[in-house]
Amino acid sequence: MVINTNIGAGRTARLLAESTQKLNGALQRLASGSRIVEPQDDAAGLAVATKFNAAISRNNAVQNNITSALSYSQTQDGFLQKVSKALDRMSELMTLSQDATKSTNDKSNYNVEFTDLKNYISDIGTKEFNGVSLFDGTAMAVTKDSDGGTWNLNASDLNDTDIVSVIASGFVVTSTLGTLTTAVENVATHRAKLGANIQRLQLTNEQVGILNENLAASVSRISDVDVATESTRFAKYNILV
Repeated sequence: MVINTNIGAGRTARLLAESTQKLNGALQRLASGSRIVEPQDDAAGLAVATKFNAAISRNNAVQNNITSALSYSQTQDGFLQKVSKALDRMSELMTLSQDATKSTNDKSNYNVEFTDLKNYISDIGTKEFNGVSLFDGTAMAVTKDSDGGTWNLNASDLNDTDIVSVIASGFVVTSTLGTLTTAVENVATHRAKLGANIQRLQLTNEQVGILNENLAASVSRISDVDVATESTRFAKYNILV
C-alpha cells in the first residue's frame, strides 16, 4: 500500500487519453472521408497522394489546352469548307464563261461574282482565333501531357502559292481554270491535314482523361477512408472512453 502515488489512477488517465485521441482520430477520418487527416497518419502515402493530385491538376490543364486546340482546328475546317465551296463556284463560273454563245456582257456578269468570291477567300485568309492567326502557315504547339510535352499541329496556309494565284489572277479562261482546279485540290489537302489534327486531339484528350481516372483511383486507395473499418474502430474507442 502507498499513499502519495496513485499508480492505478495515473495508468488509467494515460489509457483514457490514448483512447480519447484514437476516438477523435477515428471521428476526424469519418467526418473527412480521408484516411490521412494529419501527416503522421501515413507520411509516405501523403507524399505519393500529393504528387498524384498535382499530376491530376496538370492533366486537367492539359485537357483544357487540348479543348482549345480542338476548337481552333474545327474553326479552321469550318472556314475551309466555305473556301472549298467558293472555289467550286469560281471554277463553275469560269467553265460557264467558256461558252461561245455568251456575250461579253454575260462574261462580265460572271466576272463580278468571280471577283467577289476571290475577295471572300482573301478575307478568310486573315481570320484569327482569339488573336491567333488561323491560316498563316505556322505550326501551333499543343500540350500533350502533364510534363509539359508538346507536338505541333499540321499547319494550314490559306495564302500559299497555289491559292494566292487564284486570288491574284484575273478572269482569264485559258490560264486560270487549271489553277482553280489545283486550288480546289490544295484546299482538300489542307482539310485532310486538319482532320488528322482533330483526330489526334480527340484521342489525346481521351488518353489524358483515362490517365486521370487511374491516378484518381490510386489516390483513393491511398487516402480514402474505409468506412466500415473506421466505424468499427470508432465504436471500440467510444466504448473504451
